[in-house]
Amino acid sequence: MNRTDVFLSEVQDVLEHNILNWWLLMKDPKGGFYGEADGTGEILRGAPRGVILNARIIWAFAAAYRQLSRQEYLDAAVHAGEWFLAHFIDRKLGGVYWGVDASGAPQDTKKQLYAQGFAIYGLSELFKVHPDPKVLQAAVDLFHLVETRFKDRENGGYLEALAADFSPLADMSLSAHDINADKTMNSHLHILEAYANLYQVWPDQGLRQAVEDLLDIVCTKVMAPDGHLQLYFRRDWSVLPGGVSYGHDIETSWLALECASAVRDIDLVNRVRPYALKMAQAGNEGLRADGSMMYEKLEDGTLDLSRQWWVLAESVVGNLWLWKFHGDVEATDRALSTWAYIRDNIVDWDNGDWFWGVHPDGTPDKESPKAGFWKCPYHNTRMCLQVLSLI
Repeated sequence: MNRTDVFLSEVQDVLEHNILNWWLLMKDPKGGFYGEADGTGEILRGAPRGVILNARIIWAFAAAYRQLSRQEYLDAAVHAGEWFLAHFIDRKLGGVYWGVDASGAPQDTKKQLYAQGFAIYGLSELFKVHPDPKVLQAAVDLFHLVETRFKDRENGGYLEALAADFSPLADMSLSAHDINADKTMNSHLHILEAYANLYQVWPDQGLRQAVEDLLDIVCTKVMAPDGHLQLYFRRDWSVLPGGVSYGHDIETSWLALECASAVRDIDLVNRVRPYALKMAQAGNEGLRADGSMMYEKLEDGTLDLSRQWWVLAESVVGNLWLWKFHGDVEATDRALSTWAYIRDNIVDWDNGDWFWGVHPDGTPDKESPKAGFWKCPYHNTRMCLQVLSLI
């Protein structure tokens, strides 16, 4: 086989037998998916369940079924979706909770913009393969809620987080890694992604305009002149201190172009293309000679030399988009080199799925969870599906 055939064969094998087969083990026969597995893969059945993990599980299995037509993937997506609708939706006030306990009782009731986005993303993907009206209605209701509650009509864009009743929240930070900011790159990127996915099943003109507005924000406010993404903002879009996230640079480079393509507007795609190219080139500054990509550069200029699973997955996809849509012939070599690094260092061939990452000393990170609030079958499943569809 030539190297393309080997690449495709390896990626499909990892997707089906290493990633998705392992995540099927996380399925709770009583409903939904368990909330955590430790670095060895031991499932913690009583762990709380986060909205991001559960929404991404819906997306991953629905997207995999749409491309590979394996019934167990559809069954898993529907299983996850039913539990999600029953337990993560705030039926009284609207929106989705940030976290629930193992039984599904609300535990963290704040309303994070990022969470509303991933709920829309997962549910709209599920509707593509399981056209249940209540699934689509839930996604549409969340879109209207975001536009009503989170949208900043004075300055543009969306507020990062609100309290359970949508009153102002003192601490809006997305995670312990993030600072408290009115608006963030990360949430705007994934609201964009969610809206573009919803548009494919619900082509509403207001939704289309929101996608176009978000693309403008990403390209003209979030992206700095050097192509790197600025991470944190005040309400008026003035920039707060932040470093460089190489993974987000390369991820946004292809997602922005994909979202522009989703609304089927040639002129919009052509407007976004040069920004996407600049982001990808900026992101590739994080690539190392061994095919890996560094995590980030901190505000003080120091480098976080850890290699994280999601950054590596996005590097493969971003470089394939550089090759296919920007004519960068050398980008295929970069994508294949990063894939080789993933295959040899990140894939857990003994226990399934992927390690969180590789420490700066080159050893795999076996301490961080295999599954958890932020460790989900999203970036790696999406990478594999992108590879299989792009080549």
